[in-house]
Amino acid sequence: MAFYQGDSPWIAKKRDAEKQMVTEMIRAFCRKHHHTGETICPECQALLEYAVARVEHCPRMETKTFCSKCSTHCYSEAMSRRIREVMRSSGPFMLLRHPVAVIRHMLLSMRRG
Repeated sequence: MAFYQGDSPWIAKKRDAEKQMVTEMIRAFCRKHHHTGETICPECQALLEYAVARVEHCPRMETKTFCSKCSTHCYSEAMSRRIREVMRSSGPFMLLRHPVAVIRHMLLSMRRG
């Protein structure tokens, strides 16, 4: 677990969990769409590095639920489109892999509108 910008242990854990989840989603997407097996293609690797950098430097980690609901949009328009595509495609995979996280995400999304 890493600490960023004076994070409390709880925020550092939240940051690490978000990075782990986006990593799994991008890897699942790459396996399915680019048929890469256990490796990750350069295009998806670039997206992963971009997404991890956004999580590492997120100024609203303590209060935000999801990047899509955040008042500060850190992603460029092109990267935002790519990550939405990844998330749409990887959702069913995540339901099998992390059902509690997916259900929690769905409940928070409905509650926050």
